[in-house]
Amino acid sequence: MNTANFLGIPAALFPDQQILRFAGRGTSYGELWDEARRLAAALQGIGIEKGQCVAVLDTNSDRYVAAYYGAACAGAVFLPLNYRAKLPELEYMIASADVRALFVGERYAGILEQLRGRLSAGTVVVSLSGQIQGTRTYAELVAGHAIEEPVAVEDDDVAILMYTSGTTARPKAVLLSHGDFTHYVTSNVELADGSPRGKALVCVPLYHIAGATNIMTNVWTGRTMILLPQFDAGQWLRTVEEEQVTHAFVVPTMLKQIIDHPDFGRHDLSSLELISYGGAPMPFPVIRRALEVFPSSVGFVNAFGQTETTSTLTVLGPEDHRLEGSEDQVEARLRRLRSIGRPLPDVELIVVDEQGRELPPGEVGEIWVRTPRVMKGYRTESGIESPVQRDGWLPTRDLGWIDEEGYVFLAGRKDDMIIRGGENIAPAEVESTLFSHPAVEDVAVIGVPDVEWGQRVAAFVVRRPGQSATAEELIEFCRQRLASFKKPDMIYFVSELPKNPLGKVLRKELRQRWEQGEFGSSAG
Repeated sequence: MNTANFLGIPAALFPDQQILRFAGRGTSYGELWDEARRLAAALQGIGIEKGQCVAVLDTNSDRYVAAYYGAACAGAVFLPLNYRAKLPELEYMIASADVRALFVGERYAGILEQLRGRLSAGTVVVSLSGQIQGTRTYAELVAGHAIEEPVAVEDDDVAILMYTSGTTARPKAVLLSHGDFTHYVTSNVELADGSPRGKALVCVPLYHIAGATNIMTNVWTGRTMILLPQFDAGQWLRTVEEEQVTHAFVVPTMLKQIIDHPDFGRHDLSSLELISYGGAPMPFPVIRRALEVFPSSVGFVNAFGQTETTSTLTVLGPEDHRLEGSEDQVEARLRRLRSIGRPLPDVELIVVDEQGRELPPGEVGEIWVRTPRVMKGYRTESGIESPVQRDGWLPTRDLGWIDEEGYVFLAGRKDDMIIRGGENIAPAEVESTLFSHPAVEDVAVIGVPDVEWGQRVAAFVVRRPGQSATAEELIEFCRQRLASFKKPDMIYFVSELPKNPLGKVLRKELRQRWEQGEFGSSAG
């Protein structure tokens, strides 16, 4: 099914139902569907053919959503560009995707000027907002007629070309098909039936897989989307109260900023029913505090997934976040808060050793998954490459283990494993221990070269405001709780950790800065 029908089908049933709000403007199903079909006709009019690439460089907006559905209606491949990417990265993404139409927000006019000489001669540039010199305007494009029906596509045809975050190397081009999204959306939410299904606050960038799936699931199920151009904790709190938001998705850094905001206690958040979080590992102290300060009626969901699997793979649901019951039940739930939950019904998950053999519960290995919505592959200069192994299993490059009840726990990325004197050390285990110290606000652990041991364990710690701790105290704290070879050999105190916009620690940058001697001496 063409993903444009996530909008087209409910629009035919409930054309007057409001489905989107942005900057005080409300848009109904019928209005959004009409705009998407007019944009599709305009794309065809400027020469965009089925399978060619349409890209957007802008923050979230109602026009951004219409641009996705318009591209889908035209049978085009949609490329949401990371507006925080550096110029060389944008050049690479636009060139490697062979972008034929580029929609640019007014705030990125300066970047467009730097890109102009590097765009293909036939690339049409459109001002998504405002009027950028030398471009066509969005308003001009959608002023004409509309196509009647979306272009027919095969399930295997690419719907979205999405570049990975590129925290360790050049971004990879992930090919996600109409079939991938159709399976994900229809397996997880029901078709709109005209009844109120709440309001979803969308503040994650639409270039991220969580943003892309949000504009599909909410539209399909009839939950009004409240779009923020970018995340701001104060605006998030005001919007929840003013719009009576019921559902929201945040990444861990966003949740921390929300609960740390000085106005947190001044806003009425009673409308909230569910907060989902994901995109990066959730520090235990952050989710523990969120459970304490949000209204008890708010449910929390940890949604773990990958771009390569069309979003969510495992879920830790609201019940596992409720710290109620007997002492044993509370202790079990506290332990599970450090997990990523259990696989969704359409996902198989195993943990394997270096030879690909399945490991029993409790043993750490690489997480492999199998699901009908694994990506088509990575697009490379030599064609499409797929990392899928025998029998359809996808190695995730994440290390972890499964407990006796089927809950999955992460132990870090395979590439981040520290090998000290022949012993394997998962950074996540050391980080989790340090996070439990009351003076630790944030932490990242990496392996650094050592002549004698091969690698040593280095921890970079952000102290909690108003708290103090020495490196020696933290090392001793870990020694009492971990095998001796796992404790940090050195502690560096820093004001903040380098992270990407979604909160993932940039370990490669930490290593580079350590090698350059930026952190100076350390205790240990």
